Amino acid sequence: MKEDPDFLCDSVNLLTEGCRLSVRMHSSDDWPLAEVISIKDVGMTRYYYVHYIDYNKRLDEWVTEERLDTRKVQYPRKDGMTTGTSGTGASTPKIKVENVSILSQSRPASPLSLPPVTQQNNDATVLSAALQKKISRKRKIVDNEDSQDLPTPTPRQTGSMVMQHDDVVTRMKNVEMIELGLNKISPWYFSPYPQEMVNLGCIFICEFCLKFKKSRTSLYRHSIKCNLRHPPGTEIYRKESISFFEIDGRKNKSYSQNLCLLAKLFLDHKTLYYDTDPFLFYVMTEYDLKGFHIVGYFSKEKESTEDYNVACILTLPPYQRKGYGKLLIEFSYELSKFEGKTGTPEKPLSDLGLLSYRSYWSQTILDILLTVKPMPDNEKPQITINEICELTSIKKEDVVSTLQILNLINYYKGQYIISINKDIITTHIESFQKRKIRIDPKCLHWNPKDWSKRAKW
Repeated sequence: MKEDPDFLCDSVNLLTEGCRLSVRMHSSDDWPLAEVISIKDVGMTRYYYVHYIDYNKRLDEWVTEERLDTRKVQYPRKDGMTTGTSGTGASTPKIKVENVSILSQSRPASPLSLPPVTQQNNDATVLSAALQKKISRKRKIVDNEDSQDLPTPTPRQTGSMVMQHDDVVTRMKNVEMIELGLNKISPWYFSPYPQEMVNLGCIFICEFCLKFKKSRTSLYRHSIKCNLRHPPGTEIYRKESISFFEIDGRKNKSYSQNLCLLAKLFLDHKTLYYDTDPFLFYVMTEYDLKGFHIVGYFSKEKESTEDYNVACILTLPPYQRKGYGKLLIEFSYELSKFEGKTGTPEKPLSDLGLLSYRSYWSQTILDILLTVKPMPDNEKPQITINEICELTSIKKEDVVSTLQILNLINYYKGQYIISINKDIITTHIESFQKRKIRIDPKCLHWNPKDWSKRAKW
């Protein structure tokens, strides 16, 4: 049946924030279901910001009407339900849409309305409080209008980044491009950079001090004055071209805040706080004649009651798929070994972070199992879960879950035993051989501090 172009045009004009319809993905012939988050007019062209349902938010994008399939549209209602229309005039069953009633009332608040970041502690505190107040107010509106919403976890109140609540302010990417060193990177998620910065086509960031500038000329002038050629902290590890620097969030507040702003562009499951005092930041760099270039980092609470050895972890996109992610993870556990503790990353992990951790846990635990030697009075080697934890510094819950995922734990004659087959051994050896860079404990020069007393911060 041939489509009526007048009907399609009318359907496009009826679209509002919160509608769901099929949208053609960029560089693909797939038409997954997507939700319209925002609508804007640029000249004579109308753009729709869409989130693809069941896809990661980093794929969200602005699309034009030719990529929209308006034959079947789910419209939002105040009661949280959606109504469907099709090109043939037939109605579709009502489908529940989560948290859509808030979107149907008004356009999402502009992410550019946040106050600019300053170097002053008072301004940072005000910004943090304003952001959290806005998120709390939006969440209360949703809770009042839709009682069937799933409960949201309560964020910690002490971190530089905490769990992200799904708020209309933070659902849209607000930075088009950043330039960091020789790399131009398209951000994945929202980050509360100052309004005058996100209005630009590109933010220029100094790769040594992480200060952000409006133009390449401004960045060049800054680079002449900037005397940093490495992160402002203590170098605690160096092997070949790889170095790690420890930065105190209290002593180097400006750098730590700028690092959090940069990281938020690529971390969706966290939202930004400006209280960096309780945190240490471990920045991994790659050295050349121009200086130490940031590759990635992880942050860590100075004093964690839940045995977290990582709060946030990120490998910048230009350095992904090169083994640096596992190197960051391995380094975090090496610090835990020096502390004589078992550790675990703070949850929730991003999708890429979870894959990296599961791969690291699997390889590390299998390496232990394959090298354990049998006891003199027993032909078969024996090892307990607690012994694996002590050798790897991986927390018990993560060891058990990894063994379960690998299907290595079996119940036999009243006790749990670990069995390894040849396929798992072959896979482990192949993946282990691919890891060309590893942490050498001999190159780590670091003494853990006792942060139990806040006065030491």
